[in-house]
Amino acid sequence: MVKNEQIILTILAAVVGLLGGGGAIVFREGISLAQEIALGFDSESVFTLAGQLPWWRILLSTIGGGLVVGLLLRFAMPGQRVHAVADVIEAATLRNAEMNLRSGLVSALISAVTLGSGGSAGREGPVVHLGATLSAFVADKLHLGRALARTLLGCGVAAAVAASFNAPIAGVFFALEVVIGHYALKAFAPIVIASVTGTIVSRMYFGDFPAFLIREYHVVSFLEFPAFALLGLISAIMAIIFMRSIDFTQKIVKKANIPIWLRPACGGLLVGIIALAFPHVLGVGYEATDAAIQERMGLWLLISLLVAKTAATAITFAFGFGGGVFSPSLYLGAMLGGAFGVIATQMFPELSSGNGAYTIVGMGAVAGAVLGAPISTILMIFELTNNYAITIAVMIATVTASLILK
Repeated sequence: MVKNEQIILTILAAVVGLLGGGGAIVFREGISLAQEIALGFDSESVFTLAGQLPWWRILLSTIGGGLVVGLLLRFAMPGQRVHAVADVIEAATLRNAEMNLRSGLVSALISAVTLGSGGSAGREGPVVHLGATLSAFVADKLHLGRALARTLLGCGVAAAVAASFNAPIAGVFFALEVVIGHYALKAFAPIVIASVTGTIVSRMYFGDFPAFLIREYHVVSFLEFPAFALLGLISAIMAIIFMRSIDFTQKIVKKANIPIWLRPACGGLLVGIIALAFPHVLGVGYEATDAAIQERMGLWLLISLLVAKTAATAITFAFGFGGGVFSPSLYLGAMLGGAFGVIATQMFPELSSGNGAYTIVGMGAVAGAVLGAPISTILMIFELTNNYAITIAVMIATVTASLILK
């Protein structure tokens, strides 16, 4: 009986992996379509191309996207709020892995419109929620018990993360660390299968490339380790500021009592105004993150974008847009780490691994602290950058930041 159950779960894990990988592809193509309509291009070089647009086109994009999101929230979204990763965790722990299909699909649509029109958020959180929703739908239709349904939910999450990041190892550990909460073999095996399947589907469509192409960095001296720990401390402070800025902005928006259908358009106006000065804040922000890694930004621009992105992301979430926090966390970590690296390199040039190395370390530290998932974040940074030599520095900073936030 147990053996048959494992065979069935293995088959279902592969099916969910296909669904999760396919969902990630459809979602990313949805963002590209929305961006083509709103900004006139579907390239990920957002701030370069947006910087060439007239001011009114940027404002029209963010405000128009907000109006579409507001109408979807008002007339199509149950509960009139976008669902996210927190809802997946709640479903796994409190609701027998049950999720509403309509809420999942509409949330994905809202997030695609948000990111395509320039909202400052991440694409990974919505993909995780979509993958979990599809797996919960399969479990519901097959009338699976709570334990099997919960494992299948983890399979959907793993497949979505793996397909979105091209990071199968991180997909497995994110699902186990955040959703399942244990590493038992009965859950581990099907989640690995789903993650690998999702990765294969994604690679067949997008190709096998890391998210960021960087040169090989090495830790120059063991005397750098205190600097990495210090960056972890500063990253924890940045993570606290980031999360509290979202809460603070949400409280202000609630007091303003703006109608739900109009709220995202108002937020879109504010994000658009910030983008007129700093188009780097628009969308997912991978181009700006990559520019920081490639050491193409000066100190004051890094610091300015740290402030601008925090404000734009807080506004995006507070005013009812969709999206996730992981990409903004990577972005903020890159700017913080880059600024820290510039200062550290100027002070101790013979001991520094380079600005780009500190940028990568900052990405892991801020993202790990915000997500509260240091293990999967460390693995994700490794797979995103394909740089093993700097992983020990990422580990030190990420664990330091995560411990401070516990």
